[in-house]
Amino acid sequence: MLKVKNIETLYGLIMAIRGVSLEVQEGQIAAILGANGAGKTTILKTIMGLLEDQPDKGTIEFLEKRIDGKDAEEIVHLGISYVPEGREVFPELSVDENLKMGAYTRKDKKGVKEDFERVITHFPILSQRKNQWAGTLSGGEQQMLAIGRALMTRPKLLMMDEPSLGLSPILVQEIFRIIKTINAEGTTILLVEQNAKMALKISSYAFVLENGRIVAANIPDVLLEDEDVKEFYLGIRSEESMKGYQRWKKKKRWR
Repeated sequence: MLKVKNIETLYGLIMAIRGVSLEVQEGQIAAILGANGAGKTTILKTIMGLLEDQPDKGTIEFLEKRIDGKDAEEIVHLGISYVPEGREVFPELSVDENLKMGAYTRKDKKGVKEDFERVITHFPILSQRKNQWAGTLSGGEQQMLAIGRALMTRPKLLMMDEPSLGLSPILVQEIFRIIKTINAEGTTILLVEQNAKMALKISSYAFVLENGRIVAANIPDVLLEDEDVKEFYLGIRSEESMKGYQRWKKKKRWR
């Protein structure tokens, strides 16, 4: 469905993305994992056409059509939608108006109504808040609204940037449950997420990024068998490593 080949993206004189290649198959939940500053968000923005004159090198294909060089509106029309980090809802518009903004390019009124009902089914709280300004919603509610607005474009591929950021553990569980449901309904998902454990639980494939390069890519079970990948790139320490850390911490405390 999505093929990214050897892309390079510059921020000023800094090479943010260095020869990244990845593929996302139809029906997958694919995750891009890595530390802050690794270049995860830059990959999504480059795919989405949000960075002027990017990529500097390489190609991006969606459904066998080149999309590198196209602007974001064209890419939305082709079937890709993007939920940015930080939600970026329209704070002075109501919940209802925010959702309608997601469907502004569509002319099929019946389909828009069906998708609105689908969003409300996923996020019942939005129905209760439909006349409320989006800027007055809680962080979790704004995240639900941002996902709902993206779904109103009826995307074939939904890209999500840090959907769990700043949410309570209970809300994180709920957001990931909804991501799985959206995928089960037929939407392919490309997910950028710092919560590696949660992302790997729901993903069918994952890419690990460091300093703008992909350093590992495989199904989650294989990545989790590699102790170096777990500890140094995903921030998941093994049980033995954690025991050693706790022993070190205890000794330091009593010095």
